[in-house]
Amino acid sequence: MLKNNKRPVNVNYPRIWQTVQLIPYGKVACYGQVADLAGLPGKARLVGKALGKIPDDGWKGKSVPWHRVINSQGKISFAVESELFAKQSALLQEEQVVVIGNRVKLTDFQWQPDLAELLFKLTY
Repeated sequence: MLKNNKRPVNVNYPRIWQTVQLIPYGKVACYGQVADLAGLPGKARLVGKALGKIPDDGWKGKSVPWHRVINSQGKISFAVESELFAKQSALLQEEQVVVIGNRVKLTDFQWQPDLAELLFKLTY
């Protein structure tokens, strides 16, 4: 997301990045949802911080689709007039996620992991 080659400041960042990597193409997840699925309930703000520290080369050789994470109201959290807002909105729309204003309709696009994902892919 942001240019950064530094090591993670927080030991929980890798589990957040790994969880975000599981969000399917064309779906979104909320910060709190990612925190819960990463085994970090109540740490939604930590998810936001972790997304700002993604290494340039991704995590374990795979990109981290930071743009698929939005707030619990279905909104993109960046200021509407910012470059990051425009980038996130464009990336979501490329995946056929409908963004109207700064909002995504969660009932249509929120990722709901199935039982197999919960049991075999999510490790926390």
